[in-house]
Amino acid sequence: MSDKFGRNNLCWCGSGRKYKKCHAFINEQMEIYRLKGFEVPDQKLLKTKQQIEGIRESGRRNIAILDFIENFVVDGAATEELDRLIYEKTKELRGIPADLHYEGYPKSVCISINDVVCHGIPAKHILLKNGDIVNIDVSTIYNGFFSDSSRMFCVGSVSPQKQKLVDIAKECLDMGLAQVKPWGFLGDVGQAVNNHAEKNGYTVVREIGGHGIGLEFHEEPWVSHVTKQGTGMLLVPGLVFTVEPMINMGISKIVTDANDNWTIRTADGKPSAQWEKTVLVTEAGYEVLAY
Repeated sequence: MSDKFGRNNLCWCGSGRKYKKCHAFINEQMEIYRLKGFEVPDQKLLKTKQQIEGIRESGRRNIAILDFIENFVVDGAATEELDRLIYEKTKELRGIPADLHYEGYPKSVCISINDVVCHGIPAKHILLKNGDIVNIDVSTIYNGFFSDSSRMFCVGSVSPQKQKLVDIAKECLDMGLAQVKPWGFLGDVGQAVNNHAEKNGYTVVREIGGHGIGLEFHEEPWVSHVTKQGTGMLLVPGLVFTVEPMINMGISKIVTDANDNWTIRTADGKPSAQWEKTVLVTEAGYEVLAY
């Protein structure tokens, strides 16, 4: 990298600084870790200043959509109506729902209720009811940049057991995020998530995790939430990915609905909860780009 750009040339990332004052140190550190046998991100995964701003703008819209839909998550609401509202709000914000037609997915958002872990397809006949816990997972394209985040919503009065699951799932996310720092490892995130879930008697879904994002909907790296500290990809400034642990009240095993090949449920029928944020690794720690 240094031979190609020259230490006194402007850095490739568009920061306006000379390479030696910008990414030279980062590239040198990555090479040190690579030679020690650690997994380091490909250069193309490190977002430039311009790309980060584009993802940030997409994330602002994603946040606004989740803020908007909160007042409509009520007893009796049809999930198909929530999908329509999210589609219209996304268009109003000059965005595109990233979910719509992605690998054949038929709706603009994933809405997952109680034992549905993720990828719940909105439908006219699926109505929210008092006591439900609901994950709404919104993904937005704006000016070609992608963002992705989800939140849990409680419909009316939920049981103490469901409320605790929702709360602990949020804590798992926050503890995972606290491990996002330059020159740490993705495995640090998964270790923190899994430790907290197990401490509270819950399990973490193993087969589905977070993902890189920004220029595409799903990029490298894949983010497991059951990994070990000090393992996995090196966390480098400019890396953007989602942290989105799925926490089950019962066993971690999941099943896919054979009728639609999208809806994923807990194998034992017990509730699951998930929160998701898009995060950027910075030189000082991390920045949440969508929540």
